[in-house]
Amino acid sequence: MNSFKKPKAHSNLSSNNYSMEKEPSALQFGTNVFNESELRQYLNKEAFSKITEAIISGSKIDRILADQIAAAMKNWALSKGATHYTHWFQPLTGATAEKHDAFFDRADTGEPILKFDGDQLVQQEPDASSFPNGGIRNTFEARGYTAWDPSSPAFVYGSTLCIPTIFVSYTGEALDFKTPLLKSIHALDKAATSVCRYFDKNTTRVMATLGWEQEYFLIDKDRAASRPDLILTGRTLMGHESSKGQQLDDHYFGSIPTRVLGFMQELEHECWLLGIPVKTRHNEVAPSQFELAPIYEEANLAVDHNSLLMDIMNRVADKHHFMVLLHEKPFAGINGSGKHNNWSLATNTGVNLLSPGKTPMSNLQFLTFFTSTIAAVLEHEELLRAAIASAGNDHRLGANEAPPAIISVFIGQQLSKVLDDLENVSKGKLSPQEKTDLKLNVVGKIPEILLDNTDRNRTSPFAFTGNKFEFRAVGSNANCAKPMTVLNAMVAERLNQFKIETDALIEKKGMKKDDAIFNVLRDQIKGIKSILFEGDGYSGEWEKLSKKRGLSNNRTTPEALPAFVSKKSITLFESLEILNERELEARYHVDLEEYVMKLQIEARTLGDISRNHIIPTGIRYQNTLIENVKGLKEIYGKDYQKHAKEQMAIIERISQHIAAINTGVNAMIKARKKANILEDIHQKATAYCKQVFPFFHEIRYQCDKLELIVDASIWPLAKYRQLLFMQ
Repeated sequence: MNSFKKPKAHSNLSSNNYSMEKEPSALQFGTNVFNESELRQYLNKEAFSKITEAIISGSKIDRILADQIAAAMKNWALSKGATHYTHWFQPLTGATAEKHDAFFDRADTGEPILKFDGDQLVQQEPDASSFPNGGIRNTFEARGYTAWDPSSPAFVYGSTLCIPTIFVSYTGEALDFKTPLLKSIHALDKAATSVCRYFDKNTTRVMATLGWEQEYFLIDKDRAASRPDLILTGRTLMGHESSKGQQLDDHYFGSIPTRVLGFMQELEHECWLLGIPVKTRHNEVAPSQFELAPIYEEANLAVDHNSLLMDIMNRVADKHHFMVLLHEKPFAGINGSGKHNNWSLATNTGVNLLSPGKTPMSNLQFLTFFTSTIAAVLEHEELLRAAIASAGNDHRLGANEAPPAIISVFIGQQLSKVLDDLENVSKGKLSPQEKTDLKLNVVGKIPEILLDNTDRNRTSPFAFTGNKFEFRAVGSNANCAKPMTVLNAMVAERLNQFKIETDALIEKKGMKKDDAIFNVLRDQIKGIKSILFEGDGYSGEWEKLSKKRGLSNNRTTPEALPAFVSKKSITLFESLEILNERELEARYHVDLEEYVMKLQIEARTLGDISRNHIIPTGIRYQNTLIENVKGLKEIYGKDYQKHAKEQMAIIERISQHIAAINTGVNAMIKARKKANILEDIHQKATAYCKQVFPFFHEIRYQCDKLELIVDASIWPLAKYRQLLFMQ
């Protein structure tokens, strides 16, 4: 969000003197959200019924109803101290965006009034020229539209009423993350509901649900200020590993530091006021790394809440003199940060479609959605990899407990055996015994402890964890909408195909419904084996095996992103009316541009620090040693060399490192200039990846070696031990 001045009264954000004893209260939850209870209070019964129906069905809201809701929303917001309103949206920058307008207006008579009507609620026209668009529009074509999303409630943040909206171009193309997400949710609802009605005719709606787990680092703000790389890029471009890192695993689930706990408590308090149902907090594996997780919600609302959370985190951290690092790999040699997306499907009847049941029919339903999801991942594994591709995530994937770039699915031994058994059931009509065998006892009980039907595999990008799939490969800084849009779309496509195949067996082969379902399910089980993997995702054996299975291993963003504009992906999104080819091409272009710009910034920052901070410091320390040698010569005369042997060796090593740093920076600049003149954006991204980025490692190596030599009292950058181990 854009910054704004906080008023002295009616502010959501607490004072700097935050009491550590102050924990979120259930009575405070959603206080600053224009939710269902507020709608009931401010609208008459008819208007409330209409807006509720519109939210559920996605039907259009007429002007009269919009005016009523706007009036109610304005009165409520004013009671919360709001002075402005904004259409809050999520452009392709990855951050949220807003333009504040005051409720203040003037009547025809010139008198001041407070105005906010249906037109202002439903649609606004922010300047769209400076947001990423991938060539959909020219810079001089500034018009774009934001349109109200009634399914995500408005909220008061600071002194501003924030109205969640979509963002589209003048010609109607999506310029944000929310628009395709909403379309994918609708497509999945339609496909899943159709299949669900095989099992329960009362099912009229299926919702994608999401529970994200947000990992992040907290570091002292003053120490971060000495690091231009942290300030400008969000990660350390150099820095020798601390002698103590995460080797002892003593930080994981350890006692939360007092200062950090104060930050967490205030963060939770602000989240609760805004209806974000945060529940879990704990220390993560790496020092100074932490995690926050909420109760799962409907996917669209969950995405909005995560986007809002990242803004709140920065604001609250600043008050506690912290800097939040959401980069996927801010420190070398220790764990990076992900945003695990726990995804499932829930019906209007309260059924979790990815939770095993207790009857043959309920388990047949579970297996249908369980295997259809896996089949969808297999069909579009390259696209799913592309959905989490970024310069930051390239550093994280494949190391320190982060999953590899090879997409696979982990389901655990118990469910693997279930699928093996079902695969061997005879084709055609099921016998009574086979129907009985479908009563899968995959969830058992140890006294007072529920035994999950899967273990956990931290090296699996896509793992089944009992009643949901956990997409572990999403980066900490990512907008959840992108991977969720892709996942929703591919599963919707697979469910549509499942329905076609099942109906064909019923109508053309005369099979009974449950026999037809199982026969399609059985064939589906046979087809998904190549994506299933239970072992170590880091092993060389898996890399070789995955290649034999035909799975992709796109390690870098330039390798991964073309999957977005493949013929298969275009067909997927266009057939479901989520994104058209032009919109996909635009997003592909935006992602490549972002990748190039991030590496450009990192390269320039690395060169600046190396030449203006590291080399001068090395020379300064070298001069100190030279003066020391001169002094020894004065004392010992011709015999000084045996007394200055070590100093002379260090002077020589410093010279070697300085020369190597300068040579590396020169070569990197030369490679960058060559890359910059390339007009094709994919060629430019590839050049930055293959020709520019390798110099990062070479330059860093020399700088880190110099760090171990130079006097710590004059080293210009806060060291890892100072950043990661706060007092």
